[in-house]
Amino acid sequence: MLFLNSKEHSMTSISKQVTAFIKETQEELRRTNWPSKEETIRYTWVVVALSAFLTVVLGGLDYFFTYLVSRFLL
Repeated sequence: MLFLNSKEHSMTSISKQVTAFIKETQEELRRTNWPSKEETIRYTWVVVALSAFLTVVLGGLDYFFTYLVSRFLL
């Protein structure tokens, strides 16, 4: 908790905390195991294909239920 009147939590303390956070974040990003270019491309195509497939399925269901409602309820 931050107390602005406390000498323990001065602005220099806050700037030290922010600096430490940024350094820790950079170190964590260096240790991250990033996917290769080929893996990224492959995963992108999987997402695009799955999105297209689901678009067709949901569009078909929408068309089917619209037909049913207009045919039998309206």
